[in-house]
Amino acid sequence: MTLDAVIVGSGPGGATVADVLTAAGWTVAIVEKGRNHLLDPDDLTRPASDFSNDEVKFRSRYFLGPDPLIEPRTFRASEDDGERTFVGEVNSVPSTVGGGGTHADGKVPRFRPDDFRLVSRFGPQDGADVADWPLDYDELEPYYAEVERSVGVAGTDGANPFAGPRSGPFPMPSGAPMFGATVSVAAAERLGYHPYPAPTAANSVPYDGRPACNNCGFCAFFGCPIHAKGDPVAMLRRAMATGRVELLPETFASGIRTVQNRATGVDVVGPDGAARFLAARHVVVAAGAIETPRLLLLSGFDHPLIGRYLMTHFQTIVAGGMPFRTYAERGRAVTHVHDDMIVGDDASRQAAAEGGLPWMRGGLVEHSGAALPILEATHYPWGSAHPGLMADSPIRARLWAFIMQGEDLPYPTNRVDLDPTIRDARGFPAARVTYRAGRHEHVASDHYGPRLAAILKEMGAEWTAVTSSPGRGNAASPEAVPESRHNVGTVRMGADPASSVVDPQGRMHDVENVVVADSSVFVTSAGYGPTLTLVALAARAAHVLAGTRPA
Repeated sequence: MTLDAVIVGSGPGGATVADVLTAAGWTVAIVEKGRNHLLDPDDLTRPASDFSNDEVKFRSRYFLGPDPLIEPRTFRASEDDGERTFVGEVNSVPSTVGGGGTHADGKVPRFRPDDFRLVSRFGPQDGADVADWPLDYDELEPYYAEVERSVGVAGTDGANPFAGPRSGPFPMPSGAPMFGATVSVAAAERLGYHPYPAPTAANSVPYDGRPACNNCGFCAFFGCPIHAKGDPVAMLRRAMATGRVELLPETFASGIRTVQNRATGVDVVGPDGAARFLAARHVVVAAGAIETPRLLLLSGFDHPLIGRYLMTHFQTIVAGGMPFRTYAERGRAVTHVHDDMIVGDDASRQAAAEGGLPWMRGGLVEHSGAALPILEATHYPWGSAHPGLMADSPIRARLWAFIMQGEDLPYPTNRVDLDPTIRDARGFPAARVTYRAGRHEHVASDHYGPRLAAILKEMGAEWTAVTSSPGRGNAASPEAVPESRHNVGTVRMGADPASSVVDPQGRMHDVENVVVADSSVFVTSAGYGPTLTLVALAARAAHVLAGTRPA
C-alpha cells in the first residue's frame, strides 16, 4: 500500500501536518522514534494517563527521552576542537509521541513583523548570513490564527504594545498570574518596561474537551497529567479520530528513498529491530532542527547548506534572592513576559555601537521562579545544615529570575552534521553539533543582564547573579553546550536553491515531494520561542500539499 504521506516526527509540526492532511482525506503514517505516553494505546483518540508531577521521573530518568546513553549526540564549539569535545545530552527536546510539545511550559508567542525582515529593517552583520524570510508576517498571520484556535491559546488582546496585528482574538483569556509575577510586573513597569500575560497553550478555561490548567506548578519539562496543554495532543487526537492515521511509536526513520529526484518513501526500523519500508507519495520531515538534518544526511542528500546556520537562543539568566516567598511552585512556569529587549531603545543602540555592531537584539524576557525541590536539594551542602536550608529555601521559595531568550544570528560555522565515529544504539551515526555564540550574542547579553538585575533590585532583591547558557568558560566544558531547547535554522527556506535548502512552502528544492515542517526551515531565530511559528509554518505547508486553506 502506498500512503499519501509519511510524516517523520509526531511533535507540534508533525501533529499539525497530520491534522491538516487527514482533514483533507489523506492517509498518513506518523513515524516516531520515541515511546507513546501521550495517547491511550487502547483508544488513540484519548489522552493517556502516564504523566505525573514526578521530578525524578522527568528530569533524571529521561522518561520522555532521549536517553543520551542510547541516543547520544556530540558537541564541539568549533572545528578547531577536533572531532568532538563532549558526548551525551546536547540540547535535546523529548523523543516521544508529542515531541517537544509534551515538555514545554506552553508559551506560544507570535513573531513580530520585523522578525521576518532583519536585513531590510536593520542591515547585515559581519560574520553572520542574516537574510529576510521568503514570506512576511501578513502572509503567515492567517495560519497563526488557525493554529491558535487548533491548539487552544490563552492570552490578553492588546496587552503587548509591540505585537503585530491580529485578525481575531485569543481563543481563551489569560490564566491567573503567579504571585512572583505580580511583583516583578509592577517593578518592571516602574522602570519603564511593558510586561504582559504570556500567550500560553495551556487552557485557562475548559477547551476542546480538556480541562483548565489547575496551576500545579509542574509545566516546564513535565508532561501535563490532566492534558490542559493542548500542543500537540489536540492535533493528534483529531487526526487519530479520522481513522486515516497509522501511528508508529518506537520506530526510527533511517533514510528517505529517492528515484530520479523524487522520494518514494521512508526506511524505518521498528521496536523489534526489524527494517521496513513505508511507500508514500510525499514525505514530511518534522523531526526538529537537529534530527531533521541528521535524517537528510543519513539519506544521502547533499545540499551544502543542510545542517548549516544552527541557532538556539543565547539565554541570559538573571536571578535574585528575595526577602519574601515568591510562591513560584504555584501556577504555570511562566505567566508574564516582556518584549522590550527585542525592540530596543537608545541605550541598546549605543551599546551595540560601542560593541562594534551595526545593531543588536535581545529576546523575550520570561518572568519566572524555581520550583523543583529535588533539584534544589542537590545544591545545598549535605550535613546537619541541609534540613534548615531546605526549610528556608533561599534558592527556590525565595528566588525570582528573568530568562532572556536572546536572538542568535545565523553563522555558517554553527551546524549539525554526522559524527564520524559515534553511533546510537541502532548503529546509526549520531548528530554532531558545532556551535559557538558570536559577538552579537555576547554584547546583547552583557548589556541586558544588568538591566534585568535592576528590575530584581526594584523588587527588593537582597542579591542578584547573572549567567548565560551556553556558558562562557572553557569551550571543552559541558557548560559550553546550549540548553535552551530552541533549536532552529538547519534546513533554511528561501526562493534561491543556492542559498536555501527548501522553498518558501517547505519543499526541498532538489526533491520536491519532500517537505520539511519544523523549525529547521527558520531563516533567523527571532527572540521568541519557536513553537507557534513552526506550527503555523507546518500548517501552511500542509495546506499547500492538500490544496486547502486555513479555517
